[in-house]
Amino acid sequence: NAALWGKTSQSSICSGSVPELALDGLLNSWTHTDSETDPWWRVDLLKVYRVNRVTITNRPNNGSRINGAVISIGNFPDIYSNTVCAVISTLADGATDTFSCGGMEGRYVIVHIPGDQKILSLSEVGVYG
Repeated sequence: NAALWGKTSQSSICSGSVPELALDGLLNSWTHTDSETDPWWRVDLLKVYRVNRVTITNRPNNGSRINGAVISIGNFPDIYSNTVCAVISTLADGATDTFSCGGMEGRYVIVHIPGDQKILSLSEVGVYG
């Protein structure tokens, strides 16, 4: 998991749910943003990788906070300049899904939910080349 060596950040932090929690290997912890416009979570892989797949594990409750999220990969730290790998339409509470990115190249992997009054919450993220 290339994300484990990266540097995480997110648009805001609610209740101490920091972005690093998406890489701690624990299914009972998760990131959490405030309710805001276009919330995001990002990992800077610190160098360009060819990404074959991204795995997302949803939190075990209130899992709807991942619905509609966009996964993008590229060399820009902002949420709109990179290429979309996948859209998470729905993901059940506690479930893990794998999204094929076909060798997309980039330094940043970003998960964001477009729209107003959205909350983004992730349990685990994996980035594999």
